[in-house]
Amino acid sequence: MSILPACPQCQSAYAYEDGNQLVCAECGHEWQPGADAPADEGPKIVKDAVGNVLQDGDTVTLIKDLKVKGSSLVVKVGTKVKGIRLVEGDHDIDCKIEGIGAMGLKSEFVKKV
Repeated sequence: MSILPACPQCQSAYAYEDGNQLVCAECGHEWQPGADAPADEGPKIVKDAVGNVLQDGDTVTLIKDLKVKGSSLVVKVGTKVKGIRLVEGDHDIDCKIEGIGAMGLKSEFVKKV
């Protein structure tokens, strides 16, 4: 009987083979046997719509009208956003927009000024 490695996500010992990959019976995580855990690459590089690297404190402008979720407000194209903060997650940028308030933006909808 072969000894299978523990799940890299939840450390469960109940993994099984499914074709070329291993599957965790508890959390459902799938991985390739022998594949190392992803190396920590350091800070994530966030780029705007045209490929400029963004940093905390940059000023950006919107390149598309964006609806504010849960409201009838729209943030218009060309709106300047000062002092952005980069965060992890689906929305890369946390900021405050004048007249709207705190928002999360995706980097694909902004251009660095």
